[in-house]
Amino acid sequence: MNTEKHFKILSLNISEKKGEQKHPVESMELKVDHGIVGDAHAGNWHRQISMLANEDVQTMQGKGIELGFGDFAENLTTEGIDLSLLPIGTRLQLGECEVEVTQIGKECHHGCAVFQIVGDCVMPRKGIFVKVLKGGMINRDSDCYYR
Repeated sequence: MNTEKHFKILSLNISEKKGEQKHPVESMELKVDHGIVGDAHAGNWHRQISMLANEDVQTMQGKGIELGFGDFAENLTTEGIDLSLLPIGTRLQLGECEVEVTQIGKECHHGCAVFQIVGDCVMPRKGIFVKVLKGGMINRDSDCYYR
């Protein structure tokens, strides 16, 4: 019996410097003990990559702000998976790469641009963080799933 649950990557986003808006890229190289090559938040820690579901981004649309991929500082915008329900330790296959969920949500500093405009932000409740277990290249066509 196939128990794989598939989802999609809609956008891959990076910022070269901390504090800058993330912007979409065509592909990413993931490295063990590092995260995303070229991303300012990469490093040997538990929050190497941030992920947020597009379904959660859509709950914020219509509140007086235009939102694009990466506007919540997420590295990967996904579709077809409720990321916030994944237990810590869940392993996700992203193409040839494997990552592990290390944190659900984060502390809100009330300073992000989205919070300042609409008074709310989904990233503290719905965003997750992962670390890289197996490196390689990923893009929007990568086969993504978890068990």
